[in-house]
Amino acid sequence: MNFIVNFIRFSRLHTVIGTTLSIIALYCLAQSYAVLNIQHFSLLLLTIICCLGSNIYIVGLNQITDVEIDRINKPYLPLASGAFSMRLGYIIITVSVLISLILALFFGKYLLLTVLLSLALGTAYSLPPFRLKRFYFWAAFCIIAVRGLIVNLLLFLHFHHTINNRQDIPVNVWLLTAVIFVYSVVIAWFKDIPDMEGDQQFKINTLTLRLGAKTVFFIGNGMIGLIYICLILLPFFTALHINQVFFSTAHLIMLLLLGVAVYRTNLTEKKSIAIFYQFFWLLFFMEYATFAIAAY
Repeated sequence: MNFIVNFIRFSRLHTVIGTTLSIIALYCLAQSYAVLNIQHFSLLLLTIICCLGSNIYIVGLNQITDVEIDRINKPYLPLASGAFSMRLGYIIITVSVLISLILALFFGKYLLLTVLLSLALGTAYSLPPFRLKRFYFWAAFCIIAVRGLIVNLLLFLHFHHTINNRQDIPVNVWLLTAVIFVYSVVIAWFKDIPDMEGDQQFKINTLTLRLGAKTVFFIGNGMIGLIYICLILLPFFTALHINQVFFSTAHLIMLLLLGVAVYRTNLTEKKSIAIFYQFFWLLFFMEYATFAIAAY
């Protein structure tokens, strides 16, 4: 049981959930364009396993290279706490990346390209000589490129090509990609707010250290709030392949929830910031769910 708990911590549960939900949503979007009502659950399941392998490799490698920083910022993580040895950490990420690559090779070009690009950026993010996480622009670029662009466009094409034998990208998917792009920018900023102490000590140059937590917090939430307002109104002015009432109502609810969360967050308390960050990931999950459900 202790191993399972620590493995979940090592895998960074919020990223695992985010990856899984994004894949399911993109599958549902591709399935909504299918002529025949045939489900491809084995395709969905193996794609999830493949991408989770890459996900665990990327977050695991980051913990291996950041173990000293995590002893300050995130002492509960298994490598930082000593619950997992460094050797076990290397074994987990090696097995994970091999599973991911083998499945990607089996499924063809779009999934393989998704995995290879994600692994390349994830490795450059953590490992010398690049170690892009040291620079706030390039650190944000890695997260934005993977979650905002690569996953949405290439994984949709992976499903769309397999299910419908088509390689076009509908307006809905472009819209989802644009929205998740903004989410990814803000997540890249927000993840550094609770880590200021360790980042400053180890000279990790983040936007939060440059501008201050309060400025980054309100700019990020302002951007997401503006996105929600646009999404509430957009279905009534543009022809989209979605349920308009559900789509707008869902984003109105998300806007209200965001407002309450921002009001209740105390930026001087690390626990309060951490709670808000997890809540922001919940909004990220809800975005994918909203697009997937509205497509049917």
